Formats: sequence, structure tokens, C-alpha cells
Amino acid sequence: MSRRNRWIWVLIFMVIIIPALCIEAKQDPYAAKKKRMSDKVRRMFYHAYDSYMMYAFPHDELKPLTKTFTDSLSELGNLRLEHLPQEYNGSALTLIESLSSLAILGNHTEFEKAVLWLSENLKFDVDARINLFECNIRVLGGLVSAHILATDSTNRLAKGMYKNELLLLAEELGQRFLPAFDTPTGLPYAWINLKHGVMDNEITETSTSGCGSLILEMGALSHLTGDPRFESAALRALRKLWSMRSSLNLLGTTLDVETGEWIEYSSGIGAGVDSFYEYLLKAHILFGREEYWRMFQSAYLAVQKYFRHGPWYHEADMRTGRATFWQLTSLQAFWPGLQVLVGDIAAANSSHREFFHVWQKFGVLPERYLLDHQMLHPTEKYYPLRPELAESTFFLYQATKDPWYLEVGESIVDSLNLHTRVEGGFASIRDVTTMELEDHQHSFFLAETCKYLYLLFDDSFLVNQNYIFTTEGHPLPILSSWQERLPVAYIPSNWTSVKSGYQPKRASAMSLRMCPANCGNELLQSACHIPDFQADHRCVTDEDCGIDSTSCRRRSCSMAGFCGLWLSI
Repeated sequence: MSRRNRWIWVLIFMVIIIPALCIEAKQDPYAAKKKRMSDKVRRMFYHAYDSYMMYAFPHDELKPLTKTFTDSLSELGNLRLEHLPQEYNGSALTLIESLSSLAILGNHTEFEKAVLWLSENLKFDVDARINLFECNIRVLGGLVSAHILATDSTNRLAKGMYKNELLLLAEELGQRFLPAFDTPTGLPYAWINLKHGVMDNEITETSTSGCGSLILEMGALSHLTGDPRFESAALRALRKLWSMRSSLNLLGTTLDVETGEWIEYSSGIGAGVDSFYEYLLKAHILFGREEYWRMFQSAYLAVQKYFRHGPWYHEADMRTGRATFWQLTSLQAFWPGLQVLVGDIAAANSSHREFFHVWQKFGVLPERYLLDHQMLHPTEKYYPLRPELAESTFFLYQATKDPWYLEVGESIVDSLNLHTRVEGGFASIRDVTTMELEDHQHSFFLAETCKYLYLLFDDSFLVNQNYIFTTEGHPLPILSSWQERLPVAYIPSNWTSVKSGYQPKRASAMSLRMCPANCGNELLQSACHIPDFQADHRCVTDEDCGIDSTSCRRRSCSMAGFCGLWLSI
């Protein structure tokens, strides 16, 4: 190259390339780190996915240590492993769970292959007794979400290749669910046989989550098919469950679907109850029903009043509000993410940091940790690759853009690669004190854990479309045709049907919260967790008071224990 040409390239570099790099850095100084980490998570996902496809497909889940499979759909929630089918050979559960993750990672080729295989091969006429809740969130939710992604405007599938087969499969599955709701109370049985319906002498015990966390998937199915039976069944069960609450607006953990009586009165925000709270708020956002918001607001207030102790949430008796168990469970780690949707950012951050401290202490998050004794539960020392901490980290970063959450995500990714990655995939941890592994790669690792970690570092999928994620991490778009009344913060500017002069700023979906941390004078509806001047509420700290529902101003706790507005935002 001549000296003259070299100088031309130097000038080009100085005048064009360097300023461009500076502009990019100014726009997002963490862009390089995000790209590096999103690539790392992408490799994690494909190591897990490719291992499943090589060693386990079309069975349900991968056993990564022995590089074999388990047909686990009939085992989920079945702790005693009773009534297992003899001839069930799997339903490609992990493939169904991976569909929306493939779309989010932009792998349209593999997404198309998976959709076409399921369209031609998936069958539900099988003699298998399954858990209604687990099958709903994993299979029905996976199919409904993938159908929407397969038919949206991004043209992920070749034209004419897809003829709504996933929706037809989802509709068939929904129809097989309906006999479970044929009870005196309308509360569904926890178990149903896909081929024969409710079995003779079926157990009548179920959980609050099991009958109160069906409305997103079954509601979306009704809106997509025009068949109201699915949403009606789920809504009837939800209303009945809400009618069983105590005078404190608390619900127990387990109940009888035939008598409508509580079996377990102790309750919290963890296993057995968690997704009940989650679905009340998300159903309000997705469908716009004020009924869901009224339920959620009352339930959320009760949680803050009777379960919260500083940054922690213990369990309490639904009848008296007295504390019962002081423990952290890994499923509780979803709660900060839910609080982001409410706009309760300070409380979300406080709890999230405590969960992460426990993660740092052990290298992963143990299933149960006894807060009153500061020790592990003696029999629940495992970590089954759960996604809840990654989920809340993603939500909080979307809400605050605080780079500290990127560091948290990087720590989670490094821990997973260090402790759980094996040659045949990713293995669960049997004991967090020894890091002894267990031969199981749960489908939610691909549906949620990898997905939320990827979205933390690359949220391009969320631009120009608002999504609600189900409790299994499957995205459902917030559509005008599904809405009764939508909070203005969730209304995209291109909805011509909305008769409002206010057009919100476009942003990624999770940043359009119902009450942002610093909303200023923007016309956003707040979702504060303590209503103004509620007579039976007494606050202890300012954090108990939340944000005013009309002005978005922070409120403070008075000496008399009442919440009032601060003079400044």
C-alpha cells in the first residue's frame, strides 16, 4: 500500500470510525460487555438445546450426566410417582419449551423446524395422568406463545408453511383440560388423564397456584380461538379461590376442590402460592380487566402487611397474620420482578440484593434457607437450575438501567457454567454445599433461565412490542383486541383504536412500567401497593408507603403511622 493510501485510511479512521465508536459508546457504554455476555448465554442455550436434541428428543427432558432421557411430563408435581403411565414415550416437552427462546435468539431456521415437527408429530391422545398446572404453563403456554410468534409480522416461517397447527394442538389440549373443572366448586382437580379425563378416586387436594394460575394461557387460548370456555373455566376458578380468602385478604397454600375448604392455612409468596399473585397482575395488564387489578391490589397490600419483614418475606397464618415459617425459598426470588411491574422499585431492589447475597454465599440459590437459624434446610439443599433470580435481575435492569444488574447477571452465568455445565448439557445440583450434581436438565432451564439471562444483555426482541411473560417465561403480546381497559403506559402509539391524545414514549416492553421510579409529570397510571388513606393500614418506614396513585409522588410514613405525600418528587 502506498504512503498516500495509508494516509487516506488513517484519515478515514480518525474522521469516521473513531467518532462512530464514540457515539456508540455514548449511547450505551456497556454495549461491548452486553454483546460478550449475550454471546456467552447463547452458547449456554445451544449447549443445553443441542444436547437435548442429540440424547433425549423426542422424549420430555434430558438426563445430561448419563446422556439419556426422562419422560417427565407425567412426573411433574407427582412427588410420590404414583399412577405413572406404562406406554407414554414423551411429548417433546423440552422442544415445546424452547420454541419462544429460539425465536428470541433469532434462530428462525430452528424455530421453523421445531414448529413443523410438532405440527406433524405431537399427539395428546395418550394414557398419561398429568399435573394440570404444570402442563398448562409448560405445554399449553408454550404452544400458544409459539403460535403467536409463528404468525406475527416478523415472518419467522416460510410463507405457506404454517397453517395454525400449534393453535389447533393448543385448542385440543385445552379441551382435554376442561373436565378437570367439573367440580362442585369450579376449582379444578390438580390431576387429569389426557386420554380418559378425571380418574376414579382422584385426589381432591390442590394448591392455590394450581387453580389460580391458569388465566393467562387459557384466556389467551379463548381470545385466539373464539371459544370462551377456556377463559370462563379459569376465571370461575379464580373467582372462587378469591372468595375463599380470609378477612385479612390472605389465602392458604392447599385446599380441597370438592369441598372448597382449606387444608393448609400457612401461606407466603413461595411454592404453592407464588404464581397466583403473578397472574392477577399480569392478567390485568394482558386483558385489561379491572377485576384482576382490584384482586391484586388487595392481595399485594396484605402481603406487604403480614409477610414482609424488612427485605424478606416470611410465611404467616392466613387467619391471624401471625408468622409461621421464617425461610427463604428459591421460588420467592420471582417477587422483585413482579414488583417492577407494579412500580415498587425500591422494595424490589432491596429483596433482590438479599437473594443475590445468598446466591453469592453458596454459588447458586438453594431451594430453602432458614432465615431464623441462618442455615440451609436439612433436606432441601438442591438447586434445579431455577430461573427466578435471573428473571428479577432482568426486570430490575430494564426498570433502572443500573449496570450493577449486569454484574449480577454475569455472576449468575459464570456460576452456572462453573458448577452445572457438563459434557451432556447442564445438570441440576443435588447439594449446594458439595456441588454434587443430579442427572436432570429441566425444561425450564431453556424456557426461562437462559431466556431471561439473554434478554438481560440483549433486549432487542422487546423493542416495538409489549409482552407479558407467563410464569414459565413464554411471551404473550399485549394486543388491543384482547383489552377491556389498558393502562395508558402500555398503549403503543400506533394503536389507532385508542382515543387518547397522550402518546407514550416508545421503549422496550419492560421499561413501560405502570409506575416508573422517576415518572415526573408523565401521565402514567400508578400501581402503588398501599392505597391512599386506607384506614386499617399502619406503616413503619417510608418504604411501606409506596407511590401516590395519581401524582406519582413518593409518600412518607408519619409519626402516627399513616402514609402521606412528600412535598417533592
